Amino acid sequence: MGTDDKIANSTEKTSGKIKEAVGDATDNRDLQAEGQKDQSTGSLKQAAENVKDAFK
Repeated sequence: MGTDDKIANSTEKTSGKIKEAVGDATDNRDLQAEGQKDQSTGSLKQAAENVKDAFK
């Protein structure tokens, strides 16, 4: 997996955590859900990259 992919996936997960925290603080359920979705998406992308690397 390329370094760029790792950085992008980590950034997506981190931004998701921030969105979720802001959503918690402001009681904004939409922002909380969007943050959770971003975290999940980043994790899934990371897992897919790990699988690709395992088959190289």
